[in-house]
Amino acid sequence: MPSLSEAIAKFGFSIFKEFKQNAGGNMVFSSLGIEAELAMTLLGVRDKTAFQMQKVLHLDEVTTDGRPSVGDSHGIPAVALYGTPGDIHSQFHSLLAEINKPNDDYSLTIASRLYGSQTFQFLQPFLDGVKDIYNAELETVDFLHASEESRGKINSWVENQTNGKIKELFSAGTIDPASVLVLANAIYFKGKWAMKFKQENTQETNFRTNKDTSRPVQMMKQTGFFNMGYIEESQGKILELPYTNKHLSMFVLLPSDSSSLEKLEQDLTFEKLLELMNPENMARKEVNLHFPRFRIEETYSLRPTLEAMGMTDIFDAESADFSGMTTQRGLAVSKIIHKSYVEVNEEGTEAAAATGVVVGYNSYRKEEFNCDHPFLFFIRHNKSNSILFYGRVAAP
Repeated sequence: MPSLSEAIAKFGFSIFKEFKQNAGGNMVFSSLGIEAELAMTLLGVRDKTAFQMQKVLHLDEVTTDGRPSVGDSHGIPAVALYGTPGDIHSQFHSLLAEINKPNDDYSLTIASRLYGSQTFQFLQPFLDGVKDIYNAELETVDFLHASEESRGKINSWVENQTNGKIKELFSAGTIDPASVLVLANAIYFKGKWAMKFKQENTQETNFRTNKDTSRPVQMMKQTGFFNMGYIEESQGKILELPYTNKHLSMFVLLPSDSSSLEKLEQDLTFEKLLELMNPENMARKEVNLHFPRFRIEETYSLRPTLEAMGMTDIFDAESADFSGMTTQRGLAVSKIIHKSYVEVNEEGTEAAAATGVVVGYNSYRKEEFNCDHPFLFFIRHNKSNSILFYGRVAAP
């Protein structure tokens, strides 16, 4: 049976496929952040609404040992749903605790919170579950009479949680008097390379955005030993860039040329991605690496995406069943906004493990890995095998 990390990765890949249909530029999002936010909401939904959410989130594949799922537990207090080790909420609690452990090697902030209309009375077991499992709060606000004030409060909280890196999660007009329930989720990540790039080697280079156009970028350069593999049918290469002490790694999928990204994305499946990232399918090679500095900050309104994936009831006040959250009728999710921030530069700390010598490799030619055209990247938390970020760099 799939693990929770695999379910999150599948959900992320589904979102990735949806996003790429509507956007050809830069992309970055965190499937873990989005799924944790929605799983928190799952504590309060029942019946068909819950089944829809579990299916889209792939959590129906993780429900274990015949224990009641959220969807078939109408009437059972929310606290009972995560009281048995092994169920999805307990697994989320363990996973988030592992990922959020204080660490000097990288900065990773996952900020989540629910904001509900003050006209609704929320059930205490639901509030307890949200706080105990997901370390989040449900705050009641006055959407009806003070929607802009509510928006400012939400934005201030997110900015504080992300050390000022993510501002204005909700832009003007996204929260209005008709809002009833708002999910806020923000991700900030910054890591230190296991083997840093020297700033004096960074040079301005043209990045080919497509076969006809290019733009200048600051291209970082280094030569070293990296795990590298090949994508079948000569579509390109994959390289692992570890962060300090290898707690996390960035995997870069580089197509053969600037016009091949669309085909790579079209042919890439979830199973193929896992196969490419498998250490058994990569070899340690000496690589001349050219990698651009980039900073990507993206905001997504997730309602259209989730509806296209089959999660519809939670947005419809007539269909949504939030009876695990409140005894009142008419509650519906009005907005789900996701904002992600990733910055890549030369900074980093060399780790002894990253400078090991592989006997015999000096006799082989150096591989070229020149990211001077669009590529994909995935950032993985290695201990939990969780993909934290999915990204595309089309124009650094």
